[in-house]
Amino acid sequence: MNPYSWNAPWFIVACGLFVIVMLRANGTYWLGRGISAGTSRTKYASLLDSAGYHRAQSWLDRWGAPVVSACFLMVGVQTLVLLAAGVGRMSMRRFMPAVVLGCILWALLYSTIGFVGISAVMALYAYSPVLTWLLGALAVAGLTAYILVRVRQRRREKLA
Repeated sequence: MNPYSWNAPWFIVACGLFVIVMLRANGTYWLGRGISAGTSRTKYASLLDSAGYHRAQSWLDRWGAPVVSACFLMVGVQTLVLLAAGVGRMSMRRFMPAVVLGCILWALLYSTIGFVGISAVMALYAYSPVLTWLLGALAVAGLTAYILVRVRQRRREKLA
């Protein structure tokens, strides 16, 4: 589904993509909530009452919103993050602003440069799959290093 073939003004395409991703994101979240509710009626209900699960829920409420927003920019991670937010029963007051921001970013990205970027990666892969994987690994390593540096800086600031 290429939005450039919709024969509509850019703003309409961006709004259409926003609506599509909002429905998908919230559907995935509520599927996770349903899984959690269903699990509470099975022999595995004790897992939902464990201390570890409650710590995970607390962590999700504290740190989950930035992860939810950022997952829209990472191909292949979005569904898992949104499902985990639902299963973990992330509060709606934190989930909705995060998902709205993520959906706006996703719609803007895909209605402007998204398909051009995907086409460029596909062309690079056709030229050299090894180079594509190496550049992808380098990008992931760089992002990971950046995140680790930021986490360490915040920890130092809290300790100071």
